[in-house]
Amino acid sequence: MTRALYADDTGEGECALVLLHGFAGSHRVWEGVRKALPKVLPNALPKGLRIIAYDLPGHARSLGLPGAGRAKSVAQTVVDDLAARGIARYHLAGHSFGGAVAVLAAHLAPRSVASLALIAPGGFGPEIAGDLMAARAHARTDDEIASAVQAMFGAQTQVESGVVEAAIELNSVPGQGEKLIEISSLIVRDGEQGAFPRAMLEALAMPVHVAWGSCDAVLPPHQADGLPESFIVHRLPGLGHMLPEEAPFEIARIIAESTGAV
Repeated sequence: MTRALYADDTGEGECALVLLHGFAGSHRVWEGVRKALPKVLPNALPKGLRIIAYDLPGHARSLGLPGAGRAKSVAQTVVDDLAARGIARYHLAGHSFGGAVAVLAAHLAPRSVASLALIAPGGFGPEIAGDLMAARAHARTDDEIASAVQAMFGAQTQVESGVVEAAIELNSVPGQGEKLIEISSLIVRDGEQGAFPRAMLEALAMPVHVAWGSCDAVLPPHQADGLPESFIVHRLPGLGHMLPEEAPFEIARIIAESTGAV
């Protein structure tokens, strides 16, 4: 296995659910979703489902891994790590930057990726709130971090204290703040992000579910418009960009649906 790539790897089974966080996140953003999965589908999920939630390169316990902020490089690292773990088939769920990574992983290993759940994914249009990304990257004090996190949630969403505490803990990792500035500058260039060509999305042959909050201040909700007809789009009223933490139960349901467990 790729030693520097941290994964919270639990459960058993030949097929795994792989969770990829977004910018300034870690495997911990999925805690609520993981707890909700058995409640959403107590009898439908495979017994002993294996779940692998990564700290992507440049974040938390994978801070020093090369390729941080470069979606294709990160996708290759994830695909290689899963192959090294002996996992030949897996479902992918990715949030924001992790959603872009998931799309690229599906192109790199199409026979391995059984389904995609893309949660407010990056790469679906050039528009991105670079100012919010920069504010999070440059936040240093507890108040600055809390304010930056709140700005990425829906305006009406109450951010739980544990979410802010996790963000503060992430920033306490030596070198993490500087790395976030580096990553944000790679994701946002001249006020825009890179976007997937339409043909690249249409080439995805596995089931694809896309979820978007109607009040997403980071990636505009209209980026969920006009997607390939095979995509199933879930629009979540009143929610912002941080869907795994804002609505873990709903995101768990969408992920379970994408895997065909319903």
